[in-house]
Amino acid sequence: MYPRYALPPVLVGRLALAVLFGQSRSFRADARAAVAGWRSSLKVIGEENLPDAGPCLLTVNHYYRPGFQAWWMVLALSSVVPCDIHWVMTSAWTYTDPLGVLVFAPAMRWLLGQLARVYGFTTMPPDAIEVDGRAKAVRTVLAWAHHTPQPVLGLAPEGRDSADGTLQWPPTGGGRFIYHLARPGLPLVPIGAYESEGNLCLRVGAPYALTITPGLSSDERDRQVRNQVMRRIAAQLPPGLRGEFS
Repeated sequence: MYPRYALPPVLVGRLALAVLFGQSRSFRADARAAVAGWRSSLKVIGEENLPDAGPCLLTVNHYYRPGFQAWWMVLALSSVVPCDIHWVMTSAWTYTDPLGVLVFAPAMRWLLGQLARVYGFTTMPPDAIEVDGRAKAVRTVLAWAHHTPQPVLGLAPEGRDSADGTLQWPPTGGGRFIYHLARPGLPLVPIGAYESEGNLCLRVGAPYALTITPGLSSDERDRQVRNQVMRRIAAQLPPGLRGEFS
């Protein structure tokens, strides 16, 4: 059995008003309100590794199964971290059917943009071919991290669902992005999100620093960082969800 996830109607109404009137809201406060109804089904392992403050980069798998969307994992993690997280979130959902492409994709792009504005998050195109959009998002996040005292960033490096919920490679360039974030001394915290025995579980690993081999090309360094980050996340997951990062 899986936990039952739901958003309180009052919270949905307040969020709709914030979108309508251009207001800002605290995502951490809203996450705590959203999770309150199923908090007993949320299990945190390694809670001592959660940061009290920044700087740090939280990296979590993009957990998925039919009936479970990644926002539940984001809400759960934001509710237990005792400081505000600046999430890097997708700017669009990908559809392949005509109705989805023509109707749902534009609607979701608008909605995701509005949610990012309400909570002060940064959106990033999910498709690696959108080079200009992704480059702009990277510059925005780097500038935010540089100018924010004790920044705490949240990122699901894969950026998309996998068909079977197992770990997959992040898009090309994702390693370069994380490398530039970590260069000023931002430690990384690996987190595994999964469901087990009726609970949504968050397993938090110890903070670490990237280890980069000298003399690598930009592409080689990108792959090395992606591999290192995903293996750290995989270590927090049950074997069946680790994919090729076992």
